[in-house]
Amino acid sequence: MKKKFSQVESAAEEPRVLCIIQDTTNSKTVNERVTLNLPASTPLKRLFEDVASKVGYVNGTFDLVWGNGDNVTDTTPIDQNSDKTILDAGFEPGKKNFLHLTDKDGEQPHIMPEESGTTDDSAQDRFIGPLPREGSVGCTNDYVSQSYSYSSVLSKSETGYVGLVNQAMTCYLNSLLQTLFMTPEFRNALYKWEFEESEEDPVTSIPYQLQRLFVLLQTSKKRAIETTDVTRSFGWDSSEAWQQHDVQELCRVMFDALEQKWKQTEQADLINQLYQGKLKDYVRCLECGYEGWRIDTYLDIPLVIRPYGSNQAFASVEEALHAFIQPEILDGPNQYFCERCKKKCDARKGLRFLHFPYLLTLQLKRFDFDYTTMHRIKLNDRMTFPEELDMSVFIDVEDEKSPQTESCTDSGAENEGSCHSDQMSNDFSNDDGVDEGICLESNSAAERLSKAGSEKSSLLYELFSVMVHSGSAAGGHYYACIKSFSDDQWYSFNDQHVSKITQEDIKKTYGGSSGSRGYYSSAFASSTNAYMLIYRLKDPVRNAKFLEAHEYPEHIKQLVQKERELEEQEKRQREIERNTCKIKLFCMHPTKQIMMENKLEVHKDRTLKEAVEIAYKLMDLEEAVPLDCCRLVKYDEFHDYLERSYEGEEDTPMGLLLGGVKSTYMFDLLLETRRPDQIFQCYKPEVMVKVHVVDLKTESVAPPISIRAYLNQTVSEFKQLISKATHLPAETMRVVLERCYNDLRLLNVSSKTLKAEGFFRSNKVFIESSESLDRHVAYTDSHLWKLLDRHANTIRLYVSLPEQSPGSQFRRAVYQKSSGDSGNLDDACERVKGPVGNMKSVEAILEESTEKLKSLSLQQQQEGDNGDSSKSTEASDFENIESPLNEIDSSASAENRELENQIQISDPENLQSEERSDSDVNNDRSTSSVDSDILSSSHSSDTLCNVDNAPLPLANGLDSHSITSSRRSKANQGKKETWDTAEEDSGTDSEYDESGKSRGEAQYMYFKSEPYAADEGSGEGQKWLMVHVDKRITLSAFKQHLEPFVGVPSSHFKVFRVYASNQEFESVRLNETLSSFSDDNKITIRLGRALKKGEYRVKVYQLLVNEPEPCKFLLDAVFAKGMTVRQSKEELLPQLREQCGLDLTIDRFRLRKKTWKNPGTVFLDYHIYEEDINISSNWEVFLEILDGVEKMKSMSQLAVLSRRWRPSEMKLDSFQEVVLESSSVEELKEKLSEISGIPLENIEFAKGRGTFPCDISILEIHQDLDWNPKVSTLNVWPLYICDDGAVIFYRDKTEELMELTDEQRNELMKKESSRLQKTGHRVTYSPRKEKALKIYLDGAPNKDLTQD
Repeated sequence: MKKKFSQVESAAEEPRVLCIIQDTTNSKTVNERVTLNLPASTPLKRLFEDVASKVGYVNGTFDLVWGNGDNVTDTTPIDQNSDKTILDAGFEPGKKNFLHLTDKDGEQPHIMPEESGTTDDSAQDRFIGPLPREGSVGCTNDYVSQSYSYSSVLSKSETGYVGLVNQAMTCYLNSLLQTLFMTPEFRNALYKWEFEESEEDPVTSIPYQLQRLFVLLQTSKKRAIETTDVTRSFGWDSSEAWQQHDVQELCRVMFDALEQKWKQTEQADLINQLYQGKLKDYVRCLECGYEGWRIDTYLDIPLVIRPYGSNQAFASVEEALHAFIQPEILDGPNQYFCERCKKKCDARKGLRFLHFPYLLTLQLKRFDFDYTTMHRIKLNDRMTFPEELDMSVFIDVEDEKSPQTESCTDSGAENEGSCHSDQMSNDFSNDDGVDEGICLESNSAAERLSKAGSEKSSLLYELFSVMVHSGSAAGGHYYACIKSFSDDQWYSFNDQHVSKITQEDIKKTYGGSSGSRGYYSSAFASSTNAYMLIYRLKDPVRNAKFLEAHEYPEHIKQLVQKERELEEQEKRQREIERNTCKIKLFCMHPTKQIMMENKLEVHKDRTLKEAVEIAYKLMDLEEAVPLDCCRLVKYDEFHDYLERSYEGEEDTPMGLLLGGVKSTYMFDLLLETRRPDQIFQCYKPEVMVKVHVVDLKTESVAPPISIRAYLNQTVSEFKQLISKATHLPAETMRVVLERCYNDLRLLNVSSKTLKAEGFFRSNKVFIESSESLDRHVAYTDSHLWKLLDRHANTIRLYVSLPEQSPGSQFRRAVYQKSSGDSGNLDDACERVKGPVGNMKSVEAILEESTEKLKSLSLQQQQEGDNGDSSKSTEASDFENIESPLNEIDSSASAENRELENQIQISDPENLQSEERSDSDVNNDRSTSSVDSDILSSSHSSDTLCNVDNAPLPLANGLDSHSITSSRRSKANQGKKETWDTAEEDSGTDSEYDESGKSRGEAQYMYFKSEPYAADEGSGEGQKWLMVHVDKRITLSAFKQHLEPFVGVPSSHFKVFRVYASNQEFESVRLNETLSSFSDDNKITIRLGRALKKGEYRVKVYQLLVNEPEPCKFLLDAVFAKGMTVRQSKEELLPQLREQCGLDLTIDRFRLRKKTWKNPGTVFLDYHIYEEDINISSNWEVFLEILDGVEKMKSMSQLAVLSRRWRPSEMKLDSFQEVVLESSSVEELKEKLSEISGIPLENIEFAKGRGTFPCDISILEIHQDLDWNPKVSTLNVWPLYICDDGAVIFYRDKTEELMELTDEQRNELMKKESSRLQKTGHRVTYSPRKEKALKIYLDGAPNKDLTQD
């Protein structure tokens, strides 16, 4: 005993090893991940056995290899026959040891036969209960109840049961089907029904498809089977699988459909015999004892969880049943009119059970409606239910002693609307010998009393099915807990998972949660509890057992045999599929010379020779080339690389050649062909190298030639190989490998192997073999490196030029500056056409340009701001420099000459302070090419008031002039000037660092352009350029290069990038490079003055409050920081006149804030942009034309838009603006009374909802809005009116609503629906409607097909 105890103790102290095994094979549809926590002394043999048991593979048919740690590079399989412990084999205790389960010798693992009973499906199957399912929207992780501790899920052979696959959200269907299958009486009766194929299509026959499903559930060897054939017989399409429904609703609808299908058959009354009960709905006069009643049938009894208005739930099903039959007293205003007393009397109203069905269904009404939040909720309160339920206490024998009765005309069942599945049908049963108005004789009553007494003594029911709902009222998951009548064992049927459970697990479905909570606290809680209970009457005579196989009717025996054969056939097909290699096949057709592509499917045991024959026929080469001139080779289509050929392996199985059967392969196959006089080349596992020859003299890079090399070759040997292919000397050869983008590596160590240098499957190298001195220069300073660097960073762009330049005179004037005294552009071009040798050196040009810039800025500093926008430092003065940059650009269009200048970025204040876009995305091109101020700003600096001309020193020593004095003077009090908009936001920040050196210094900025003939659809007369440019160039420099082709300075045109959808995005950040552009991108150039520092492009819309479309685009304008609202209005006047035809005076319109379509704050004339009004890119404003004098004079005022509702006429008046001095509700009412003439005490108002103009149907406005809110100020809840532009509806409370006929209402509804849909506003509030659950007896209806 002591020894045993010490062994246990030592085992507890022994370190444990955590092994995580990932299945990387393709044996199963879903690769599993298994976790084992083993003692360190576990032998490797035992590890393999445990893994085989967990994943369901035959031991010895798979390998385990390391997946992490020090052994990650070791792909040698672990020896499963070793006697070593896992500790000795290198496993580390206390750490995660990752292993990969792989194919053994190219063969996939063998799946353990299902009969062996050791299959364990996945880690997810370790517990049951409401499991989340992959791909299922309706069942999320919220529904996983961590409190469940069910035993492990067993395979089908152990539980003896088969699961059902969830199509998407059909868990409710699966639960009901499994319950019906586990009901002996229902299953046996279904089997006795025989399908006549001559009379009905088997696809649409619901009973036949249920029969098939039950047979499969009973005989299939699968773990789970599909329900698609059953749902197809319901007439459902695939969309129905995504609709979640109530299981009780499905039960009713399915029983209805079965009754319809079983008419005139032996099973015609099966549903009623098994599930139907009867109850009496009565009203008894308390004065004379007269009783009116009717008999109703039910298929289930709905039990309330909580009485209405109560915060206390019923504790048990028995309690809820007592409450169900508890009568209520009709008194006071609810008195009942007694036919005998001929007056209203107090009465007792209630329900009495007359007959209970053989299978009793109880629905626990867990779904309720919260009238406070107007949401459906789920009640998760605890409600117990017994394993055996005695229903005898709920049958009232005294019921039959009632006096003379007659029909009660108003006695509909009032407990929750319905208590039976046929909606309180008025078809009364004649079996009871009673009907409406029939008097019961004393002898008849005595007989029935005796019968009721005997029935009462035998009403003991046993629970056998609990349908559980997990989740909330918004959605959830159903599963069923069912007791087998064969062995009295409880099982959980959770879609495809079937497992044994205990009585304790059933008790966990009672519901309830800890802690106190209010009536609706669990409205959206996710919880798991019983929803439907099914009991069976304990009656030894009637209680049936499931039919044994030998007892099956003949047609069921045939069906069983048929389904077995189909399953075997499907299994064989699956086996073939599992052993079939599917791989991409390519072939260059020998005569057509086109690359053909197909999919080769070949069994893994087929030889290579047989595979060639299959591929030969697949590619249809019989007439093109003989079979013996074809072979299969390993091919990489992505890199266009032949990896290897298979010499001497014609009889090798394809499974071995391809490395097993896999879902995807990392390579392809090529069916290679040859001419009869040729021989096939042998391809070994080599690397493909594309070699580009570089010529330093012409500065060109030749197209590639392909060379095959070996990874173990040295660089020296590789040079010899290239030398043979290119006939260039290897001695002077420089080889540069491009390992990845912009990673150019010189291979200068001759003894290094290509593998060590980073060569891979496909590679690109550049070689140069001239004897120039460039070989002796440091690589990164060499001409070769610069040329390759330029080559790697050069992109090709297509530039669309404006159709018409602003005028040849302007272009000539600009370029007269560039060419000195030359009178025309042609002379300037001729100058450039001279010998290149006469041109100045690049260094001289740069030096001269820099000096001119400095002198220019000094000159500007002295002159100050003279109002001439062409001299402003905000404009680009680069064109004033007599630089060959412009000269060469000017001539480039004529001669297509190439530029490669090492340029220093000049003064960024002059060169780059151009753009400030209103938006990064400018889709409105209505005015972008029609700028009124292309050549000069209509708002030049002298139009601003309070401008301080004092120069502002910048970091680079140059000057700039402030746009606003008041803002700047505040900023300069004791500190340096800071710009709010110019640098951080606009992207025009300086390219100079603190030392004054250019950050772009010493970079090659390559630019080459030539005319390009665009496609026909690009517009007549439109000019295109094809530009090769270094993408590290800044947008500013790029625009400078484009100046000669556009014909205006870069400050007067804009660059738009065109995307695949033809959307245009304006590029505005001048100091950003073109790195985001790629080859063949399109660019559109549009004329228009670019923005200066501190300026914003603003879209101006007209506000038309009483028009159907209240928001109309007018124009693009430019507003500047420091400008007053009045100044911006002055600048808008001529533009409004010229572009929009609006002839206004400055006091006839106002500007106001625009937020989406809502009018906001009214801007007063004295407001200053950036001080009083925040302005930004993407800015939009409303322009509103005034009817009279501007009433808004102060920011303390509030302007609201009022609209009168006239209920007697069913119409709304036009909008009228009301200006309030305060936020007082009383003042608002006074103003509304003033403009409408309604007495103050009769004014009622409500705030509009949604975006302006807050449209609402006139059929809804009278009752849907929150009229006359109980507040004294407008800026509190629920109004929150704190800004101008709010919409207020008002009415006269004494005015009656017009009474409409049905015809008038329908006509009005159509008009309103049409009107509101045109304006884009909702017609009425309608929550998401659930699709009604229907089963179509003759297939899916045609209307659904067309609608879907």
